[in-house]
Amino acid sequence: MLILLPPSEGKTAPRSGAPLDLDSLALADDAAVTGARADLLTRLAAVSAAPDALTALGVGASLAGEVEANTRLASAPAAPGHRVFTGVLFDALDHAALSSAAKRRARASVLVFSALFGATALADRIPAFRLPVGAKLPGLPGLAAHWRPVLTPALDALAARDGGPVVDCRSGGYAAQWRAPAERTLAVDVFQLRDGERTVVSHFAKHTRGLVARALLEAGARETSTLDRVADVVARAGDGHGWEVELARPSGAKPGALRVILPEG
Repeated sequence: MLILLPPSEGKTAPRSGAPLDLDSLALADDAAVTGARADLLTRLAAVSAAPDALTALGVGASLAGEVEANTRLASAPAAPGHRVFTGVLFDALDHAALSSAAKRRARASVLVFSALFGATALADRIPAFRLPVGAKLPGLPGLAAHWRPVLTPALDALAARDGGPVVDCRSGGYAAQWRAPAERTLAVDVFQLRDGERTVVSHFAKHTRGLVARALLEAGARETSTLDRVADVVARAGDGHGWEVELARPSGAKPGALRVILPEG
């Protein structure tokens, strides 16, 4: 099983530790991936040092300190991604409270997609950075479009070796960085009932996807070996959270969906 997560825009900057080592990251054996990461680090540092950095990166003045820190990422302290990424989804995942077995599964199964590094393992050591996937860097197309041809060969091979379900908790530009194999993929869609109607809710969707990822990591490998079993694990987790689950199977080139319906609230 693979679990695909988006990053958090907010991050906790490590206060100490060795700096980033690109050769230690997931997919580093693919020269194209490592080269793209090195190139983007250089481009981001240059953009972040420019007078119009905030405009170029599409962020407000309150984030000026984080943008300025982009100029020092190569030498900044790095820490495991599960400590750097913060926010609603990662709070719900609560890596620190996972069982030892679930942490081992997380190291092998979870990929976090980002505009700067493409896709990294949850335990990969990275610095805190500020680069939204919708930012425009000079000389590049959109960042999702830039990453897609770089990541596709490496991640297609990884998914083929794994052979199990792919649970996709990404959305927007992060989902566009790599198209997972449709016949084995379930996108996690979250709805909330309001007056009996299903509505899309951004905040609760992130929280719920974190809980879904947590439930799958705590389940054994056999319990998550098929799409049906993945759906069963998430449905059982709903007993403690009040949600219901629908499984929409993949069809042709269209991936399946795991529809999580939250109760009235």
